[in-house]
Amino acid sequence: MQKQSFYSNGKLLITGEYAVLDGAKALAVPTKFGQNLVVENGKNKEIKWTSYDSDNTIWFEDIITFDAITNKATSEHFNNIQNTLIQILHQAYVQNKTFINESNGYIITTHLTFPRLWGLGTSSTLINNIGQWLKIDAFELLRESFGGSGYDIACAQSNLPIVYSIENNKPHSETVDFNPPFKENIHFVYLNQKQNSKSAISNYITKQHRIDKVIPEINTITAEAIIATEGRDFAMLMEKHQVIMSNVLETETVKELLFHDFKGVIKSLGAWGGDFVMVISKESPIEYFTQRGYTTILKYDEMVL
Repeated sequence: MQKQSFYSNGKLLITGEYAVLDGAKALAVPTKFGQNLVVENGKNKEIKWTSYDSDNTIWFEDIITFDAITNKATSEHFNNIQNTLIQILHQAYVQNKTFINESNGYIITTHLTFPRLWGLGTSSTLINNIGQWLKIDAFELLRESFGGSGYDIACAQSNLPIVYSIENNKPHSETVDFNPPFKENIHFVYLNQKQNSKSAISNYITKQHRIDKVIPEINTITAEAIIATEGRDFAMLMEKHQVIMSNVLETETVKELLFHDFKGVIKSLGAWGGDFVMVISKESPIEYFTQRGYTTILKYDEMVL
């Protein structure tokens, strides 16, 4: 086997967080950042695995035996990353047994082009890269291993903004022409903490009884956001979205919690409470956030593919 290389895009969920799990239409964008996966021949019926962060430091390194993969041999003595990786590789084996049965081993290297803690899709880009490598369905691989709506897999595979939904338990994704003329008024600010998607989803599920009523509203916001030509209209839509989800989640919005005096709109993206927020404002928000210790601030064109 020749050395093989694969790449997947990171993601941001602009509308439809949480509600996308229950069939809402969500607007999502692929990012200029992502993850590479390089596969080479190995030996000893094992995978020598090394994962690099964007600054070239190794954040995960291990040897995983073929036996551990076929038997799904996770252990409380392993760290979470190791167990999750074994679960993903076991499901990949279920979908395509030849990668284990017809190999002596692999050397696999992954390389993020964004800092891992940013939450732009370390898991989804990995799962999509494994899907590309083994020619298996990445949506099924995600569903049976890590869980989630799958919008992040759709972004990993797309170079354009998408509207994503789950219809009859199947992922549905279509590219859309979303290129806001007011994008100089949009910034993305990192909240200095990574959010755990799994625990955020399980927290949401306990409050799910309220979601049916709001799905039509979320769908309308998604449709109107795509065609908005004025920053003010877009900002009002995002603010309305925050209020709706705040009521569902019984949680304060990020603006109420941290930035109540900010002149502009702040929208949570994906799991509430961490990762990036989208900021829409007339004036540059850089000084406001920097003074409060939030120094990772990207312009729209620096972030979105």
